[in-house]
Amino acid sequence: MAKLKILNSKLLDIMISRLCQQLVENHDDFQETVLLGMQPKGIYLAERIKQRLKEITGTELPLGHLDTTFFRDDFRRRSEPLKPNATHVPFIIENKKVVLIDDVLFTGRSVRAAIDAMLAFGRPSCIELLVLIDRKYSRDLPIEPHYVGKSVNTIQSQRVQVEWREQEHAEDNVWLVSSQL
Repeated sequence: MAKLKILNSKLLDIMISRLCQQLVENHDDFQETVLLGMQPKGIYLAERIKQRLKEITGTELPLGHLDTTFFRDDFRRRSEPLKPNATHVPFIIENKKVVLIDDVLFTGRSVRAAIDAMLAFGRPSCIELLVLIDRKYSRDLPIEPHYVGKSVNTIQSQRVQVEWREQEHAEDNVWLVSSQL
């Protein structure tokens, strides 16, 4: 198995700043906007987005963590039971602009599950998707992000691995992992 680094910590930080600037351009004062990080790794990106937006705008945005385990279409098809993460949405999303945040967009199935899970907390006025890495040409569902850190062309045998300092890695990195590199 070979690993190819596609983003290091410095580039990742620049990318997060750019994503936040795009959010500022599209959301003005963020009065009706909330952030939802998808469990498990989307929450690390969501925390960083929230922190950077506070630095840029001075606004403290509501942030929730959304677990999609029981909303997945493959939930009952696995040989081992899935272990759910905690859902923490301490606000109502009714008529809010929701920015759904995840680290990697692959088939779109996790995003579909997140939308289903989110509806338990109200009906948002709109949903925008922000992803760090968009794996192009791999969708099973017609889902496209509004905000993309980096688009990566991959094949099915490859995977994208995101390492966060919050997960006790020495530094932030994004790798393309393949047995064929």
